[in-house]
Amino acid sequence: MRARVALLMAGVLLTAACGSGDSILRAGREPVQSTVAPSTLPGETTLPPTTQPTLLDTLPQCKPEALDAAAASGPVEITFWHGLSNELGRELERITNEFNASQSRVRVNLQFQGGYEQNIDKYLQSTTENRPDLVQMPEYTVQLMVDTKSTVPAGACMEATGYDTTDFLQSGLDYYATEGVQWAMPFNISNPVLYYNKKMFEAAGLDPEDPPATLAEVSAAGLAIQQSGAGGYGIALDSAPDGGGGWALEQWMAKEGAFYSDNGNGRVAPSTRVLFDGDVGVELMTELRDVVQAGGGVFVGENPGGQDNLLKLADATSPAAMTIATSAALGPVLQFVEGGIIPGVTVDDMGVAPMPSPGGQIGALVGGAALWIVADRGDAKAAAAWEYVQHLLSPEIQSQWAAATGYVPVRQQALDFDPIKTKYADDPRFKVAYDQLLAGDNLPEFTGPVLGPLREVRVVAAGAMTQVFNGADPAQALAEAAEQANALIADYNSRRT
Repeated sequence: MRARVALLMAGVLLTAACGSGDSILRAGREPVQSTVAPSTLPGETTLPPTTQPTLLDTLPQCKPEALDAAAASGPVEITFWHGLSNELGRELERITNEFNASQSRVRVNLQFQGGYEQNIDKYLQSTTENRPDLVQMPEYTVQLMVDTKSTVPAGACMEATGYDTTDFLQSGLDYYATEGVQWAMPFNISNPVLYYNKKMFEAAGLDPEDPPATLAEVSAAGLAIQQSGAGGYGIALDSAPDGGGGWALEQWMAKEGAFYSDNGNGRVAPSTRVLFDGDVGVELMTELRDVVQAGGGVFVGENPGGQDNLLKLADATSPAAMTIATSAALGPVLQFVEGGIIPGVTVDDMGVAPMPSPGGQIGALVGGAALWIVADRGDAKAAAAWEYVQHLLSPEIQSQWAAATGYVPVRQQALDFDPIKTKYADDPRFKVAYDQLLAGDNLPEFTGPVLGPLREVRVVAAGAMTQVFNGADPAQALAEAAEQANALIADYNSRRT
């Protein structure tokens, strides 16, 4: 049964795994040892040089008029590297084919690179000659991409065309803006949500329309589910770097009103240390450990394929009633349930709620990926890439994209168009992630950390969470992880120019 479930899930779920390869900024260098002390305050600030705004006229320029001249001789062809597989990739292909057929100025050649990690590594290893004209990069690569000095800032194109962003989700824009520059445009936005089995809740005497909002409520519900025999476990938790171990830790820190790294998550000045080893992080990890050890939860491991926590909901012998996973999996999860893999459970029996947290706060950090225009490919190609980006971000396309995938539309006007207008009205589960983002708008801790080695730091944090779930002391595990993370940050910062 489990093999059959895994096979079907693999066909519909977007998965991502953190790579272990060194980034281009780390290759061939000995690591620098961290010299900073453990942090204790969630807003702690050190005193490196304050980050100064970067002037757009000192960066690669965006010249939209170059497309007019070039397109007079035929469509300008651009290459777009992306990391979306399966149903998500097919929807992107459909939208792109529609764009190509709708006009004669630009032709987009989609090239799937195998996933986000493969996309990152291939781009970092590329040269001006073999780079794409547009690339999709996940949210944890902001500082890394800025430091490659290889992109045309989206802000330059916005300024050159008078592009209006007043209806965009501010948190989406802010995540990809540093030093006063809008570097990239958010495209596929997601955040973690709670998936839960309403039938199990009913069988345990719980209200299926009142899912747990705090970790204490998660534990209470888990015990009720176990003790009633409605299910084997309450919640299934994992420690994947891009799941419960890394990405979710950033989310939980923000929900508790704490910064993940010093200097305002690296947005006031470059971060020199992480803050997850402070009081907020230790209390959080202690409570998460207790959810597993005493609250009816189950730890499913490092979850390298990104599916083990969801598969636990369909376990034939000892299923879990809840898990936390990306909102981008909602469409595929509903397809999975509709296929009848969980006996007796229908699509209507699957609930979606905000990500539980210690205090029940509902804000969320931006997840997913953004669109980066590549520099030094010619003014016409940069202008053509911007033309395509504007199409992808139009309210009509964002409405289609969100309804088909479960991603959050990047702009509020999209909610005025079908199919997402009707989808949100008829199926509020799809709107949970959108509402979470709105709840975190304009709160500085929800802008997210800007760290060059954030991908590697997530791996370190995930390792600490694995240790804690396996019995380690939370304070010691986080202190050791912070020391490793701070060394990675110091190493990266030492080679920035």
